[in-house]
Amino acid sequence: MNVENAQVQKNPMEPIVETISLKGLLKGSFSEMEARLLSLQMYDTKSDNDSLIIARVESRNIQKMPFLFMLFVFKKDNVDINYSYGPDISPKLRRLSVFRHFIAIMSLVSDIYNVDNIELFQHLDSIIDDVLTGLSQDYGTLYNNYDSLFGKYRELKRLNIELANSNKNLSVQASILTNENEELKNKLKALETYSDESLMSMIEDWVDAHGGIIDINEFANNYKLAPPRIEQMLNKMVTLGYIEIKG
Repeated sequence: MNVENAQVQKNPMEPIVETISLKGLLKGSFSEMEARLLSLQMYDTKSDNDSLIIARVESRNIQKMPFLFMLFVFKKDNVDINYSYGPDISPKLRRLSVFRHFIAIMSLVSDIYNVDNIELFQHLDSIIDDVLTGLSQDYGTLYNNYDSLFGKYRELKRLNIELANSNKNLSVQASILTNENEELKNKLKALETYSDESLMSMIEDWVDAHGGIIDINEFANNYKLAPPRIEQMLNKMVTLGYIEIKG
């Protein structure tokens, strides 16, 4: 599978960024595509004569920079799928989530823009296979309850072959896939645990006791900890939504 590491993770506070490229063909205009997608409030769009950029920022770090994001760059003859994930996120499940969003977008603009079906199907096959073969026994029990979800994935691949002539049917299938995959993602998140829970609890207690403010150096000195570790944990808590940066 053509996945490129676009950024090397220098420290645990930086996301890992990957890019997947697919061949494409613009049959209309990028402005038409943008107008079609304006109703999707979860995305930001920007178009010109040469490209259309669709962005979704899911979380930001303590410096308010994008941490988890996906960026779809449509050009006249190819589309780049850029996305990030953190050290505590499964790359396989993240890739599955990103492609779920990509397919939902394509279902709305398939009469304006086509992607190479062979490449798309190869990526989908590889992604689904990675997730299925990477399951532990505990996760396997959960996945067995969602066999129908993967059945719909395979049905979606078959429908994509007739993408130009069956856009309406594909849109319905993509909507079902979006809802069921979101439910699966929430179930899997509930199974995740972190070894730093005690430190998270200490930070939350400190913030509550100090009026919503934390001085990293003061906290570190008080508990004999290294300031970089506190900053790393704060960053993690922000990206996970445990605490919120204001101002």
